[in-house]
Amino acid sequence: MKDLFGKAILDYQTNNSPEDLITETTISEEDEMSVSYLFRNFEAMPTIEQKALQLAKGKTLDVGAGAGSHSLYLQNERNLDVTAIDISANAIKACQLRGIKKALVQDILTLENEKYDTILLLMNGTGIFGTLKNTPKFLQKLKSLLNPGGQILIDSSDIIYMFDEDEDGAYEVPANAYYGELEFTVSYKGEKEDSFPWLYLDYNTLQNAANDNGLQCELILEGEHYDYLARLNL
Repeated sequence: MKDLFGKAILDYQTNNSPEDLITETTISEEDEMSVSYLFRNFEAMPTIEQKALQLAKGKTLDVGAGAGSHSLYLQNERNLDVTAIDISANAIKACQLRGIKKALVQDILTLENEKYDTILLLMNGTGIFGTLKNTPKFLQKLKSLLNPGGQILIDSSDIIYMFDEDEDGAYEVPANAYYGELEFTVSYKGEKEDSFPWLYLDYNTLQNAANDNGLQCELILEGEHYDYLARLNL
């Protein structure tokens, strides 16, 4: 893995001539993303992320922390005991440089012997599940990391709106797969990452998956663009 996302984050943090990231998916054209967006402060965050940060409590795990903006807010403004994890060593280096006290290169699936009051998965938190088939494995893992009374705060979007509709108003989605399963590709400074699976879950599908895995699921907030924040707990 070339870790281009992480390289872009670290370049921005260290003023090493950062450039825009180019992202594309199986159903969308190339799109430019300014790395600075990953360094946004609380005021610049979407309402869904702000709400999640306000609901966080106790010992908190920020999964897929990226540049660490959520962790930084929870640590410095909310005074919470927060751990930022990401599989990108470059991203975690940037988190450490930004002053996050606990920032670790860590795959959520191999995290052991820890329990949390809040687990955060933001910026399409369901993305790391990759596929619908993998979702139970991730939900079981997250569930095993919760303290009694703990919560998982996760966001995603129903991307049905990205598909064409026929005359009857039915969407033309793939017949042999869940429509929220995409392949995601990142390019940075002329280099292209191998594509990786990225999952968008509509709320009902997340709720069903949560229930199947012994978790309660509630809808906390709906955003302006088919996006939502959900809370899962035991």
